[in-house]
Amino acid sequence: FTVPIHDYSDNALCSTYIQYAASRNGGEMKEIERLDVHEQWAHSGIIKAGDFCFLGYCVGNIGGTIEQQINGAFDEMEKRLAMVGLTLENVVQMDCLFRDVWNIPVMEKIIRERFNGKYPVRKSIQTEFAHVGGETGLQFQADAIAYCPK
Repeated sequence: FTVPIHDYSDNALCSTYIQYAASRNGGEMKEIERLDVHEQWAHSGIIKAGDFCFLGYCVGNIGGTIEQQINGAFDEMEKRLAMVGLTLENVVQMDCLFRDVWNIPVMEKIIRERFNGKYPVRKSIQTEFAHVGGETGLQFQADAIAYCPK
């Protein structure tokens, strides 16, 4: 399928996916399902809206090596996807945030090992995480959009 996208900002992309999903359901969005809700952070770990699931703040093994943190983030992503009967192979788009973007090759190796050749489109961004661990704490975070076939 083709989704026309005219504005490539994340909010517009999310909005375009939701509009597309609504059009597939007779013009109306069915129920939006929020799972893995964290009241303290005012955050949902995964939201199912129409034919798509949106995942945010997938992290794990904070304080470990970059390889451990990337695997931990994908473990968390798998856990959330399993809540709606999906796997990493359903992921169609990822935003990958790094403290050091030069660690992209480590992530690419892990993606090859875990996504079974069903690679999502992605972008990688370097950031200084606002995290209590500072430079030795959080090194990697992934956000994703997954396709939810009927």
